[in-house]
This record gives sequence, C-alpha cells and structure tokens, in this order.
Amino acid sequence: MTILKTVAELEAIYGETSEASLIKVSDRLTQGYRKMMEVSPLVVLATGGPEGLDCSPRGDPGQVITIKDERTLILPDRRGNNRIDSLRNIVRDGRVALLFLIPGSNSTLRVNGRAEISVDADLLASLAIEGKLPRSAIVITIGEIYFQCARALMRARVWDREAWPDLAELPTPGSLMRELKQDFDSQTYDREWPERAKTSMW
Repeated sequence: MTILKTVAELEAIYGETSEASLIKVSDRLTQGYRKMMEVSPLVVLATGGPEGLDCSPRGDPGQVITIKDERTLILPDRRGNNRIDSLRNIVRDGRVALLFLIPGSNSTLRVNGRAEISVDADLLASLAIEGKLPRSAIVITIGEIYFQCARALMRARVWDREAWPDLAELPTPGSLMRELKQDFDSQTYDREWPERAKTSMW
C-alpha cells in the first residue's frame, strides 16, 4: 500500500484547484447562501477537542439554524442524550465545521468558523419550540462559507427512494446495545423508544 505523506505528493496527483472552487468561498452570507440555509432542516456539526473529533447531526422543523446577521449563526442545543461531546469540545476549542443538507437537493452548504456556548435567557427564549427552551445555544461566527459539489449525493442517490436499503433489515437501537451489554433489555428499549422520543423531542 502506497501512503501519501506530504502536501506536495497530494498536489502532484490532484493538480491545481479550479477557479470555480475558489471563487465560491465567502467570509459571510451572500443572498444565495442565506436562501440555502433558510430551507435546510438538518446540519451536521463537527468539532474537535483533547479526546478527539466529534460529528453530530442537528435538526429542526423547517430551518435548523437562526441567522443573526451575515457573519453570525445560532444553533440551539435541543434535547439529546446528555453526552454533550460537541459542547465539551467547543468550550475548549472553538473551531467548528457545519454541513447543511437540503431535502431533495444534491447541493450542500459548508461553513467553517468558531463557536461559543451561550445560555443567555432572552436568546434561549427566542429559540423555544412548543414552549420548550434549549439548554444552551451555539453561537457561530462564520470564517468561510461555500456550497459543496453535488457529486457525492448524486453518486449515493441519497434522495432516490429506489436506492434506499430495506430498513427492516437494519439492527434496532436496542439490539445494537445488547451486542455491547449482553443483559441489556433490548426488547423493552425498542418497544418504548418511539413514545419516549415523541414526549422528549424538545
């Protein structure tokens, strides 16, 4: 196996970056990038810290992120499993990356920037859904933003139902945990999970 270890070796294989790949980068929201962000209900948040890297999906109905201004984004931290891996990373290393997905579109939107965690009462109140406030909000300052080439989603046929796997053949969450802890009650967990998710969504 031949392993590349230098940037020069990479560049010798891939060549120069195209003009289009460079001019699409902005340090703030453009009108078009704002439009894409406003219709994205799902974003993947990447962070890094002393223990390593973390990548976490975040979703809301309609628009997943609040746009404060052309350089500032607000991402509510809704209910989850309380691992707070992403938040632990952000308070120690504010660098973040975001990947926005738009249902039905093969174009994605990427943001690289820095983040802080806010528990400002007025801010959290403005992010409430069904009367439920997030525990905190991630305030992101855009460093760079650009749309991502659609080839990956096109190859994956991610929005093509005919290409989707048979979900009935996938392991359940309970069975996945039973593989790691043999006495885990997977049947009860799987039976109760849909209602538990419904009542603890926000």
